[in-house]
Amino acid sequence: MPFNGGMQIAPEIIFRHLPKSPYIESLVRRQAAKLEKFCDHITSCRVAIERPQQHQRAGNPYRVRIDLTVPPGHEVVVDREPTDNDIHDELRTVVIDAFKAARRQLQELVDRQRKDVKTHEEPRALVVRLLRDEGWGFLQTPDGREVYFHRNSVLHNEFDRLAVGTEVRFEQEEGEKGPQDTSVQIVSKVAAPASARETVKPEPPLG
Repeated sequence: MPFNGGMQIAPEIIFRHLPKSPYIESLVRRQAAKLEKFCDHITSCRVAIERPQQHQRAGNPYRVRIDLTVPPGHEVVVDREPTDNDIHDELRTVVIDAFKAARRQLQELVDRQRKDVKTHEEPRALVVRLLRDEGWGFLQTPDGREVYFHRNSVLHNEFDRLAVGTEVRFEQEEGEKGPQDTSVQIVSKVAAPASARETVKPEPPLG
């Protein structure tokens, strides 16, 4: 249930051992809404605000726990405990600090997800022609295109590990004679297609 155009699900706010505060509830909702600047697909937000009953130190220490759910199956948890340095911090400060920590964790999660998506979306192809002595060959993409590559394009100096039928990930740019790769990374080795060959020696593209 969205609120004011914010998150997909309004935050669930729980008070333990202290009375509910409309001001703190409003603060939590504002802070939760800011999380969408870092992640726009949060599906749940649970905030527990507690004042432990058994505490030997002076002051009014508060504990704030934030639980966020982010698909597919990720959970971000922040547990803001009082320390000797912040034992006198007002509840407002503890809530804001907890959400700052949540934003940092969300940003790290989103960065990892974007990296995973980018890796998944990189085009894949098979080695279909390989001139090992000459140091170059051709890849074939799933849509049938052929892409030239050179020994120097293969990451981690793994050109000698290539064989006809090796599956690779690649980044591509246009060369003078057509599509030409910029980097090739081995993914796995599979059986070579019947049409694949190492004996044919076509001229490499210029450059």
